[in-house]
Amino acid sequence: MDFNTLVSEVREGAQKLDVSGVDFLAVQVNLTDMDPGVFYVEVKDGKVNVEPYEYHDRQCALSISSEDYVKLVTGKLDPVLAFTLGKLKVEGDIGKAIEFSKLLK
Repeated sequence: MDFNTLVSEVREGAQKLDVSGVDFLAVQVNLTDMDPGVFYVEVKDGKVNVEPYEYHDRQCALSISSEDYVKLVTGKLDPVLAFTLGKLKVEGDIGKAIEFSKLLK
């Protein structure tokens, strides 16, 4: 899967998320095996935006391979296990990364 296809699929999936309890969330995802491989997910005012850019005011950044990211969002990879095994790295507010992982379920 190429980067643009992955971002399109993330956008489609993001529209199905229940973000009613989320005030604000800004997460950057760094796909370690793609170039370019950076996009962000922002929850603001009850809406989810996904854009293929760096988000400099992000609350956290996740670094993961594209294959493991797909497994993560499809429920085939537990985020805690991925973090423990070193498949997922978090920079910034770990609490926000956990909040993001709960949205994916």
